[in-house]
Amino acid sequence: MIDEFAKDNLHGRLRRDRKALLWKLEGLSEYDTRRPLTATGTNLLGLVKHMAGVEARYFGEVFDRPSPEPLPRWQDHAGSDLWATEDETRDQIIEFYRRTWQHSDVTINELPLDAPGHVPWWPEPHPRTNLFAVMVHVLSETNRHAGHADILREGVDGRTGMRPEHEVHIDEEARAAYCARIEQAARSAASVEA
Repeated sequence: MIDEFAKDNLHGRLRRDRKALLWKLEGLSEYDTRRPLTATGTNLLGLVKHMAGVEARYFGEVFDRPSPEPLPRWQDHAGSDLWATEDETRDQIIEFYRRTWQHSDVTINELPLDAPGHVPWWPEPHPRTNLFAVMVHVLSETNRHAGHADILREGVDGRTGMRPEHEVHIDEEARAAYCARIEQAARSAASVEA
């Protein structure tokens, strides 16, 4: 009974956070979804593409249920899973992510939490695992990258929140005052340090 509760809870959170990651693309231009927004090239569409590959591998290969779509070998992608090439469209990447969800969801629904898996890219002695550990790992990765997307999207146009219904009207004056207060606290702390 606790296994089904844990599985349903983790799966529900994964589904919620997948949608949150995709929502960060809504309403943005093609350029803004693709452009590098950090010194390391992190970009919104690249985060979605990366998570599609992560899910396809972890809920596919790890449980001997390979993705029905071809995936490059880990060694061959050389970082190309973190950005969209000129010949990849936003819709193609989003649809690949959604198809990956379907494949992942079948794996999650059909296997028990203690179903054994093997992660060949994990270092010894831990390549053997189970569905529970993989669900926690993929949920953590999804959360991590959705958090990156939160910050990137806020930097692009100021939009924040997990879902449209959580977004509130932004009081620019109050936001500026709040940031000024934080800035003043930082400057005060720095002057004490000096």
